[in-house]
Amino acid sequence: MTVEVREVADGVYAYEQAPGGWCVSNAGIVVGGDGALVVDTLSTIPRARRLAEWVDKLAAGPGRTVVNTHFHGDHAFGNQVFPPGTRIIAHEDMRSVMVTTGLALTGLWPRVDWGEIELRPPNVTFRDRLTLQVGERQVELICVGPAHTGHDVVVWLPEERVLFAGDIVMSGVTPFALFGSVAGTLAALDRLAELEPEVVVGGHGPVAGPEVIDANRDYLRWVQRLAADAVDRRLTPLQAARRADLGAFADLLDAERLVANLHRAHEELLGGHVRDAMEIFAELVAYNGGQLPTCLA
Repeated sequence: MTVEVREVADGVYAYEQAPGGWCVSNAGIVVGGDGALVVDTLSTIPRARRLAEWVDKLAAGPGRTVVNTHFHGDHAFGNQVFPPGTRIIAHEDMRSVMVTTGLALTGLWPRVDWGEIELRPPNVTFRDRLTLQVGERQVELICVGPAHTGHDVVVWLPEERVLFAGDIVMSGVTPFALFGSVAGTLAALDRLAELEPEVVVGGHGPVAGPEVIDANRDYLRWVQRLAADAVDRRLTPLQAARRADLGAFADLLDAERLVANLHRAHEELLGGHVRDAMEIFAELVAYNGGQLPTCLA
């Protein structure tokens, strides 16, 4: 388990887990006068407990507030490790989606040591925007979905110009829009660029500067061009992915996500709904030479 805790501004920490691929996500810790705000809570109980230990080490006060950027288990399964009474804040649509989805993620990688997960959905929700005070610090929660999912939230510290972007931004990792929208993610990235952040903590991969927003836009625009060409040539998303030259994106982790992104972009061009997520995941496995994508959670 490789973890680096980076102080990216005074009392603001990026909890970075390497290498950042499937289910190896990042978190954030914002220290206030009476405790801390925690951005996302990781994928497994062992990993979440280690995060909680770091929170206790960095924040002297007892107060704990958790923000979930979206419903995926690798950002919310760890909610339970924080004390009863912890405020867990998320977009208002996240609660029902989290409950409906349950522990489905664990079934994809049954050999992972997930721990005894008990879902703890958010107990405070909002729709568009919510401003919190963490000590003397202003923290803005902004819904910019649909993007990676239908209800993505980012955590923005305007004074420090630090952005916790959740999975709207991937750093050195292939973006993933299956549960959201390729076009919507591009629109969300445009909104994030307008904030003019100096530090961007993506949902996966190393802490970066604002250039990572452009890198994600470049990839997703390429996906849109591939999808348009595939429609013209009457290729399926899997066929188009197999023919694609990854080029500048060849070094991104989890290249097989291209198949899912093409499914989403394809449907955005033609209308309708994306096929069942498990069927598409099976195509990711096929693209990956019949091997289950690597998950180091």
